[in-house]
Amino acid sequence: MFSTPVWLRDLGFASWLLVGFVLIVVGVIWLLGQTSTIVMPVILASVLGAVAAPLVERLSHHRVPRGAGAGLVLLGLVAIAALVIFLVVHGISAESSEVSAQASKALDKVESSLNDAGVSTQDAKGDVKKAIPEIRETLVTGVAAGVNGLTSLVFFLSFSALATFFVLKDAPVMTRFVTSHMGLPLPVAAIVVREIASGLRNYFTGVTIVAAFNAVVVGLGALVLGVPLPGTIAVVTFVTAYIPYIGAWTAGIFAFVLALGSQGATDAFILALIIFLANGLLQNLLQPFVFGATLNLNPLAVLIVTIGGGTLFGMVGLTLAAPLTSAAVHISAALREPTEETDLAVPPAAATVP
Repeated sequence: MFSTPVWLRDLGFASWLLVGFVLIVVGVIWLLGQTSTIVMPVILASVLGAVAAPLVERLSHHRVPRGAGAGLVLLGLVAIAALVIFLVVHGISAESSEVSAQASKALDKVESSLNDAGVSTQDAKGDVKKAIPEIRETLVTGVAAGVNGLTSLVFFLSFSALATFFVLKDAPVMTRFVTSHMGLPLPVAAIVVREIASGLRNYFTGVTIVAAFNAVVVGLGALVLGVPLPGTIAVVTFVTAYIPYIGAWTAGIFAFVLALGSQGATDAFILALIIFLANGLLQNLLQPFVFGATLNLNPLAVLIVTIGGGTLFGMVGLTLAAPLTSAAVHISAALREPTEETDLAVPPAAATVP
């Protein structure tokens, strides 16, 4: 008579399970944050391995040893990255005096506009003069931090390259190991691994298409307006498009400063409008076709999961939220389809249980 209702016992048990799950997730996130020096290169290598694995498979079909094929693909990735960095750095350094002059003109125009609006900039100049004696200490600290950051960057890049090589070379062995240790029937585990890799490849294919579109639109806009370094602006727009939402702001500010210093406020705001349209209206018209064809996701869903992933997991969440969501959708659809592959995952006796 005074026993706890069944539904309340079930709810309490499910609640404790949920609390345990949340604690495990929080613990895993904390552990990954503490070991980010190693985890981040491994994540990057896994993503690059999933995206570039078909190239290694294609080379192996042409009787190229898998180790040699992995080395060739890795060299290709390094060459592409070096070319992009060279185009950006060389374009800016070759016109460094012009870029510095444009930025100085832009700052002068901003200061003039603030003074015309009644905002005094004398206090800011006075604060700068007061801070000059502290610049030496700040520079020393900054140099030390810069050396430390450079060391970390060298380690990150070298470890990422090494991990990427082994992921490309030993992908079949790693896939068999993961599928056999997931705690799922082998056919189901194979579907999970396959769809995650496919989701990553499809996502970055879609991002590349959208990035190329934005780069062409913004580069042509800068060229028509006579803004200096239109090629560099296009390359920066293309590269930063791989960083969701944050990259668009970075490239936009870079182009706006150059346009403001060289062409004036009118052309700068016209270019800003072009950038806004390229990353807003035009991209939203293109994304449904691109992500619909590659990810089978609505652009609104991509936006929601990307922002949510970035809020919870930072840059890793920004990059991986959409492809992993797409993989989850495809895994669910594949497991619902009564195919021979999924039928093998169901024990014969289980099918007779009512």
